[in-house]
Amino acid sequence: MLRTRAKYSLGQVVRHKKHPFRGVVFDVDAMFSNTEEWYRAIPEDSRPSKDQPFYHLLAENENSYYVAYVSEQNLVADYSGEPVDHPDLPDLFGDFEDGHYPLHVQLN
Repeated sequence: MLRTRAKYSLGQVVRHKKHPFRGVVFDVDAMFSNTEEWYRAIPEDSRPSKDQPFYHLLAENENSYYVAYVSEQNLVADYSGEPVDHPDLPDLFGDFEDGHYPLHVQLN
């Protein structure tokens, strides 16, 4: 049986290792749980292993806000102390404090 443990937690601010964006974790899949079409769209030499946690992020770059789906191997914690400005953050989280966003919704 595969056992995985997520390195990053809900409300944590993270940054992509290769692409210029950062975001807030709002969900975690223990292993890849997106479509095969999405997975195959990633260039083969950059395609991450499916057997690791994947994170759903409220992401931002200097031009836009969006939702990203990123493998754990491509993320690092963001310790900048800077908040993320994604407009959907208030729907799930409280105010930025001590480097993260506290959940303010009830999860199952």
